[in-house]
Amino acid sequence: MASWARRIDSPLRRVARSCAAMLFVLLAHVTLVQAFGSHTLNADPRNERPLIARFERPRGDILTYEGTPVAISRPTGHGPYLYRRVYRHGAVYAPVTGHVSLSGSTGIEHAQDAVLSGDDAKVRVQSLVRDGVVEGADVRLTISERAQWAAYQSLKATGVPGAAVAISPATGAILALASYPSYDPNALTTFDPDRLAETARRFRDAPSRPMANRALHRLYPPGSTFKLVTTAAALASGEYTPSTVVDAPARLRLPGTPMYVDNGERCAQERPTLAYAFMASCDTAFAGIGLQLGQDLLRDQAEAFGFNATGLTIPLGTTPSRYPVAMDRARTALSAIGRHDDRVTPLMLAMLSAAVANNGVLMRPYLVEEQRLADGSVIGRADPAPYRTALSPVLARYLAAMMTTVTHAGGTAAIPGVEVAAKSDTSEKGMVTGDHALVTAFAPADAPEVAVGVVLENPGLRAGAVGDVARAVIEAALA
Repeated sequence: MASWARRIDSPLRRVARSCAAMLFVLLAHVTLVQAFGSHTLNADPRNERPLIARFERPRGDILTYEGTPVAISRPTGHGPYLYRRVYRHGAVYAPVTGHVSLSGSTGIEHAQDAVLSGDDAKVRVQSLVRDGVVEGADVRLTISERAQWAAYQSLKATGVPGAAVAISPATGAILALASYPSYDPNALTTFDPDRLAETARRFRDAPSRPMANRALHRLYPPGSTFKLVTTAAALASGEYTPSTVVDAPARLRLPGTPMYVDNGERCAQERPTLAYAFMASCDTAFAGIGLQLGQDLLRDQAEAFGFNATGLTIPLGTTPSRYPVAMDRARTALSAIGRHDDRVTPLMLAMLSAAVANNGVLMRPYLVEEQRLADGSVIGRADPAPYRTALSPVLARYLAAMMTTVTHAGGTAAIPGVEVAAKSDTSEKGMVTGDHALVTAFAPADAPEVAVGVVLENPGLRAGAVGDVARAVIEAALA
């Protein structure tokens, strides 16, 4: 009997061991999937559960600085997607808000997704829970409705692609960030996959590239606006003051080449002061200053303003403006007047003036003023902080005074009754900047409240309209 029991017990033990081993393997596999494979599964386009979860509860609102909602969630009235995103004045705010759709998210919708969706830890801890659902928090922007509307509408009125950015010099708060042509985010909030794919393809393939955020990601040759950087480098070297006499010949030969830099009709004096050369935008004077200072001093000054700096988020990602390295003397002369490989974003143009306006201290640009729950309690607020020291307060005042003479001479962005400091690149109509018109400015010059950067792409005879855009944005920001 005992022998028979042992014969039965042995197979049972083997079966038990096999079952235990298989159970262990199954549990280990489940653990691996949950711990390491969940992200891959959630990202798999065949998995609809994350998409349903994204739209099964309302997201927080995106608000202007004044508190007006520009992105809200509305019930669809049927499943599986219970809420749809709606954008007020979509094209005006699209470069800031971005969009959230079945195919993903962009802009503030992406950068602040955890807060807006309610997945952020501080939202989950403090938020009201209704029917078992955590409500997303609202995000209030720094964007001024007046300034944003003026930026977009004035760009649109030119009829040419471009971008405009306005910054508060004292804090770094971004008051306007507009790009034209733009797109309507509402066209991408459909839950019909085929319609969504067709709309996205149409936007993507459009020659005008309406989904491109020109304000943050498009790079342009700065032309004469870069003379602001060259002048700052000259003043910082100790070898120049605004009254220093400089050479401004009609033509300046670039060292080691048969090429020349010409003043054209810009400069009426061959031995002007630095202040006059800045006002008249004498190319040969600044090319000569670049040769005297050398590429290292110019690069140091450019980088003090933020050129070549990676990792700046506002919280949207930004493309770094560029100042080239390893140049010969001829290229150094060209870079001193914003030619060669110098490149700026419209955001960088605004940052140049913001630094000068704030006594040489550039504040870190930012777009989010605060985050608050549905009951109005604030869970996050902007903390303005210095980003870079571009130049000393004394030199900043010198440069501000020189920028003011540009508008006194009837230049770009002049506003009756308001002292405006500015530097533009429009007079050569493309010879310098590949047909782009640019301006950087701030106002009021004696008590700055707003700094702007504006670019128009290939404006042709409309090059002077860049000043109209800057003027409109400044007036709206000061209203």
